[in-house]
Amino acid sequence: MSQTGRQGADPGADAQRRIRRSPLLFAVPMALLLLLAAVLVWETVRANVSAGARTEWPWRLQLLDGEALGSLLAVAAGAVLARAQYARTVRPYLGWRAAWVTGGITRDVPAWRVGVMNGGQHLAVVESWDCRVVMRGARDLPDAPWGSVPAACDELAGAGLVAGEDFRLIDFGAGFPLVGAGGHETVLVGVFSENFVGRVESVYVRARITDVVGDTHERIMDCMKGVRATEPPPADGTPRPL
Repeated sequence: MSQTGRQGADPGADAQRRIRRSPLLFAVPMALLLLLAAVLVWETVRANVSAGARTEWPWRLQLLDGEALGSLLAVAAGAVLARAQYARTVRPYLGWRAAWVTGGITRDVPAWRVGVMNGGQHLAVVESWDCRVVMRGARDLPDAPWGSVPAACDELAGAGLVAGEDFRLIDFGAGFPLVGAGGHETVLVGVFSENFVGRVESVYVRARITDVVGDTHERIMDCMKGVRATEPPPADGTPRPL
């Protein structure tokens, strides 16, 4: 059996969220729109004062005539709306898929294999890839610091687990491309033995990815989610691809 996690499956921490917009492609058009809206307010108020008052400072200050202001407002509003629509179209959908397989680490031995996917239709790149490990019997502190994958491997090694025998954790560097494939292909995140599952409560991965318009999205995935709700295959079973 397999456990699949996708955008929207869990409204809590497991859900994907946008954490930052592109300063250039979002903030600049929005700032221009707000500036033009402020100019519109000024010109509207100025148009409603008496003709005599408009000869005095500051009411004699005319920033833009009505025709030019209307055209610029239309262009700025159109740019903001077009950007928002395009950002929604190219938005990545980061998901994960996990299943018990045979031979994931050692031949003919069951292992819990986890893969990540970009369910969108456009390329996204990894901005950062962090990890946090919670051992069985330990308290999971939500504010515990995140660390690198090598640091997580060192922590696991310190607990007596052997890399390449009990687990494999893949480190994704900044700039690694996650090609949009409509959710049909996965990239390996980690493989975990039965011994590992028995000793480790959770392995959290925090993936931050940047889409083609410069927005940054984040998803936190628990690689152990669902592992204890399914039975591993027999040792001589056939490997099942993700």
